[in-house]
Amino acid sequence: MTGILDQARAVGDAVLYEGYLLYPYRASARKNRVRWQWGVLMPPSYASQERGEYATSRTECLLEPRKHTSVHLTLRFLQAQERLVHDGHGFVDAVTVGGKDYTTWDEAVEHELTFVVPVAELLAQPVELPFSVPPAETRECVGDHCTLVRRSAELTGVLTARLDALDGPFGGTRLRVDLRNTSTWPSDGGRESALRRALLAAHVILAVDSGHFLSMLDPPEWAKPAVEACVNERVWPVLIGGSSRSRVVLASPIILYDDPSIAPESPGELFDGTEIDEILTLRTMALTDEEKREARATDPRAAALVDRVDDLPQELLDRLHGTVRYLRSVTGENPEPPADPEVPTDPVPWWDPGADASVSPETDGIVVAGVRVAAGSRVRLHPNLRGADAQDMFLTGRVATVRAVLSDVDGDTHVAVTLDDDPGADLQNAHGRFRYFSPDELEPT
Repeated sequence: MTGILDQARAVGDAVLYEGYLLYPYRASARKNRVRWQWGVLMPPSYASQERGEYATSRTECLLEPRKHTSVHLTLRFLQAQERLVHDGHGFVDAVTVGGKDYTTWDEAVEHELTFVVPVAELLAQPVELPFSVPPAETRECVGDHCTLVRRSAELTGVLTARLDALDGPFGGTRLRVDLRNTSTWPSDGGRESALRRALLAAHVILAVDSGHFLSMLDPPEWAKPAVEACVNERVWPVLIGGSSRSRVVLASPIILYDDPSIAPESPGELFDGTEIDEILTLRTMALTDEEKREARATDPRAAALVDRVDDLPQELLDRLHGTVRYLRSVTGENPEPPADPEVPTDPVPWWDPGADASVSPETDGIVVAGVRVAAGSRVRLHPNLRGADAQDMFLTGRVATVRAVLSDVDGDTHVAVTLDDDPGADLQNAHGRFRYFSPDELEPT
């Protein structure tokens, strides 16, 4: 199970640092004034529905355990740690020592706590698992009587786990895990102060040494009513290492599909929400020397990122531009006839609509359940949640109008639609902004 847990941690690391730093990665950047957006559990005295801040999260998922199964709960989160610059006379925003800049900044400290509880105990009664992180202060002399002072507050919290047998003849259980931040906050400031007593990007890896979890996106038919009864607040459980069942689940504060993984083309973390590696890498390359110097002074991770981009070989940059996973020309499928050397040709790029005059998305159609579906047809949506965007689950049963039928370079068909009950449907159609589904996800109406 080590490989699956490594995969869970790799995805968890991406969750931990999603939005930790935003391009252009400098403390002076306005977008870095508002940080810590994902999985933030505030101290109870600050949390409120009016503020849109919460102290708790809950995940519920289905588990088919065996007689002697134990559940491993690994809690992972970041803690905001103040890094203050003291120039020998007082605290300052920044200082330069020996040609190197040092900046006041809130760093992140990773924490990981693991608990193991036998299923028999969880079935008997809820099990509370309290935890704490002690306060700390360190000092680092950087020369010329200048010092970096790092301070972190005490954090406390509790994980509560329980297991309930499902009704019916199929067996199975519902695992519920509640996470609560119980840290005190002295109300001596605003959100920035409260964040230093918050659990940041908090998520839980659930694993069993025997038995397995069921998919919440594509459960077996008998389990669907139990899945619909599950309550998940501020986290969503996804399988790791499987798309229908697995021994590992990641309760993530970001909605993911089952069995997520890190793209092999990515050269490393870019810490930016909805990051697009190539664009951010090129933009980082375009920073001036002074901007790169400020980025390096902001955070060690920003410094490592800038250094990695500066040293990125051209072949790795080329990989970010796109990955060809299938080529008809390689397989020999549908080979093009040899060109007539007497006839001048004007090559058309493969991505240009004129490359294949036989394709007409506005008039092409496809047969679904014996009915031809084309632009203007009305269909009911039944998203196949295995491998699809997890947010498509909210579109199940909605009626939509087909706007185009398209084929990609792999030969697969995609149907572009707009939702009939969306007041912006006409505007989206005018701008060519559609939702895309495969034919087996549609029901003609």
